[in-house]
Amino acid sequence: MFGSRSARLAETPPPRGARIAAYVLLLVLGMATALAGSFAQSLWFPGGLLLALAATVGLFYGGLRLTTTKLGAGAPLIGWFLALMVLMSPRPEGDFILASGIGPYVYLFAGAVGGVICATLPTRTMFGFGAGPGGAGRG
Repeated sequence: MFGSRSARLAETPPPRGARIAAYVLLLVLGMATALAGSFAQSLWFPGGLLLALAATVGLFYGGLRLTTTKLGAGAPLIGWFLALMVLMSPRPEGDFILASGIGPYVYLFAGAVGGVICATLPTRTMFGFGAGPGGAGRG
């Protein structure tokens, strides 16, 4: 399912243009996941929280495997984090989309930890230094 370290290092990366397009798409998907997750975790607590976390971590790991680079997990993490910063700011009416409470705090903390874990899993380096056997990680 997740593959071994040697299997992940042996994956061939997609072409550079496809990776760049994937990074942009993953950034936007990270923002959309944050928006949907912020509503789902509060509407259907605790099932919505688990669903939102599964979608969030799944997006991070999927980006890692899609692009075969750590930036593949980092791009949706950046989009997710930026969207949550906007969602946590108060609106002029005094409302919050992501207010304080145990559910939002767990969503923020567990999502960030999941993103960092996915971004630090062993995979090819972005510039090909020391990636895999013989340093064959150019991309």
